[in-house]
Amino acid sequence: MRHRRPTVVDLLSMKGKRQLSMLRVETLDEADAAERAGVDLVSVPPALLGPAFREAAPSVFAFPGLEYGDLVTAEEYIRAAFQALKAGGDAVYCAASLQTVRRMRDEGIPVCGHLGLVPSKATWTGGFRAVGKTALGALEIWRQTKELEEAGAFAAEIEVVPGDVASAVSKRTAMLMLSMGAGSGCDAQYLFADDVLGANRGHVPRHAKIYRNFAAEYDRLHQERIAAFCEYVADVKSGAYPGEAHLVGIDPAELEAFLLALD
Repeated sequence: MRHRRPTVVDLLSMKGKRQLSMLRVETLDEADAAERAGVDLVSVPPALLGPAFREAAPSVFAFPGLEYGDLVTAEEYIRAAFQALKAGGDAVYCAASLQTVRRMRDEGIPVCGHLGLVPSKATWTGGFRAVGKTALGALEIWRQTKELEEAGAFAAEIEVVPGDVASAVSKRTAMLMLSMGAGSGCDAQYLFADDVLGANRGHVPRHAKIYRNFAAEYDRLHQERIAAFCEYVADVKSGAYPGEAHLVGIDPAELEAFLLALD
């Protein structure tokens, strides 16, 4: 079991030396599993943070996501970032403007940006599709990378970009590059726990790798849930529940005194 949580400096010192593992986790159980499995980095909803999170995952580096659109002004982002860091986060994910990233960096807040396919801005890159498949598209990703780096971000998620493009970009930036479907030439590999566990019932992205079939297990458990409820209803109707073992007793003399008092 690890004990010391890495710092931003620690992570940047690993750039180009080894691949880091990263998961999106949304429950304390998933955070605990990530800790026990030795996952390096986790992305989390800010609401998950707190003492219970850090008890479950004391040594994973956590990126709480500041959801784009829920916050608008730089002041709102800064306030939410400080709250997230105070609650146990180590850095914040932010897809807001460069000005907002710069403001947070000026306050000493470690910021992770987003490049390539950015879901909240996908309309500008043609929808939910790969980005950077042409020379011009790849150069645009490089331009955005340099702007993000100059704004003060220490890391960036790079999503659904050709591996050769992402690798070339990663080698030329000081930022830690977190690959989601962008190949092994970056500094970390990032997947959602739902995809890893096979719990995602919707679209499974090309870059996801499924290691378990939790959806089937959830279905089995749901059928068991229905069966248990049916048995309970039948017991209530037949009088099998409650039984003697489910009741609180009373001394016969006390019961007799109570009944006499009622009469």
